[in-house]
Amino acid sequence: MTKTLDARGMYCPGPVMETAKAMKQLNVGDVLEILATDPAAKPDIEAWARRTGNQVLEVQQQGEAVRILVRKLK
Repeated sequence: MTKTLDARGMYCPGPVMETAKAMKQLNVGDVLEILATDPAAKPDIEAWARRTGNQVLEVQQQGEAVRILVRKLK
């Protein structure tokens, strides 16, 4: 299952806080798609994923927004 979190327009620490909240609702193996416009979202979410043992699958710039795919590993 893939769930989308639209964090566009949110600023630090919003996107990473919402990512953490959304990941709690997913099952192991599920993927969360995060859309964010905050430039800090990419490094923040990558650091959060490393710290929490989740996997960043893809980071893609899409115009103003960045699209980040994170798989829940535990």
